[in-house]
This record gives sequence, C-alpha cells and structure tokens, in this order.
Amino acid sequence: MDELDQKIINALATDSSTSVSRLARRFKVARSTVQARLEKMESNGTIAGYTIKLGKAVTARRIRATVLIETVPREVTAVVARLKAIPEVEMVATSTGRVDLIAQIACGSTEDIDETLDRIADLAGVQDIDSMIHLSTKFDRSV
Repeated sequence: MDELDQKIINALATDSSTSVSRLARRFKVARSTVQARLEKMESNGTIAGYTIKLGKAVTARRIRATVLIETVPREVTAVVARLKAIPEVEMVATSTGRVDLIAQIACGSTEDIDETLDRIADLAGVQDIDSMIHLSTKFDRSV
C-alpha cells in the first residue's frame, strides 16, 4: 500500500460516501486511477466494505457499556456464538488477562442495559461479568 492508497482509505474512513470523482480531484489523479486502486484494495482484502458512522443525533440517545466477560474454560467460542444472538451486543473481542472477552453493548435506557447485562450473565458458559457504563465520548478514532 502506497501513499495514495492510504490517502484514499483515510478519506473514505472519514466519509464513506465520498465519490470516486471527488477523491480523484482531491488527490489530483485520474478518476480511473482511484477506481483501479479501490478495486485492487477490495480484491486483496484491504477494504472489506463501506459503511456509515452514526451521528450524535442517534448515538446521543444510546447508552453504551463495556462488559468484561470471564468464561468457563474452553467455552469462549460457544459464548461468542451466544453473544452474537443478542442484538444489543455491538462488538466482542477476545482478551488477555483476567477476562476472556470484552463486549460493547448499546441500549436505549439504563433499564435496557440492566436487562442486557442479566442476559449476558445468564448465558451458558459465562462465569462472571463486570460492566462499565460509558459516560461521554471524548474522541473516537474508530474506522
């Protein structure tokens, strides 16, 4: 990946709806050059897809929490599959240290957070959970 590829990725990470023509004008290259670079990055797996990032008008009404999950030994895969079935669970990552999984959940109210935490704690294979409610986001660099 060269400098132009990185510029294209950064521009699309900021606004995935940016047109090929606009990218070409911004970086002073031919439209066909940008199109070819995008096709190459899509085919080699550098770009896996295009998405939207929700704005504050939507996210301000959602309460997020990070959930640290300790599982029964050798049950991580099964617990991940069960977490995937809970719509409020936005993301799950494996972890090192005292917990096995880190999940991020988002709900419309503290009551919904409480219910979701109870559902997670009750899953077969979950030994213990610890939760931290997000109060405010100071910055977000996620792509």
